[in-house]
Amino acid sequence: MTISQGLIAGFLSEVPATRRVLEAVPEKRLDYKPHEKSMTLGRLAGHVAEIPRLASWFKMNELDFAAPAGWSFKPFTPANRADLLRFLEEQIASFEPALKDKDDAFLSAIWTLRRGEKVLLSLPREAAIRSMVTHHLIHHRGQLTVYLRLLGAPVPSTYGPTADQPMP
Repeated sequence: MTISQGLIAGFLSEVPATRRVLEAVPEKRLDYKPHEKSMTLGRLAGHVAEIPRLASWFKMNELDFAAPAGWSFKPFTPANRADLLRFLEEQIASFEPALKDKDDAFLSAIWTLRRGEKVLLSLPREAAIRSMVTHHLIHHRGQLTVYLRLLGAPVPSTYGPTADQPMP
């Protein structure tokens, strides 16, 4: 298996759980915030849905947040659940094409994230993709399940059954 195939398989294995969690988002509560420093439910759900598109960042050798000409990112906040799920499917569809033709040498090369002169991250591209896309998705999906629990919404299964849902 190539590195690209492994990255794609690992990401795609997280898609069903991500879809289940986003399907559970109560659309009448998109403005809910558990704490003043927290994102709203809608913004957090939108962030989970937008994470797969970050794979496109890795075609460059580095990304500099201080150089707006080198990258662009518009945060997504859905208006409703249908909007959220449609956007998720678009982003999922963008992940594999961003990586499928990349060879092992390209994915093993060092990739750097910086803000001007400050290096925020410098890792082999493969590790950076796992961290900034797949693991980032898992992290925020977990946060989202806490919001669901606080709202009294059923929490779907992810890696195992929950108090609300047995394994699918």
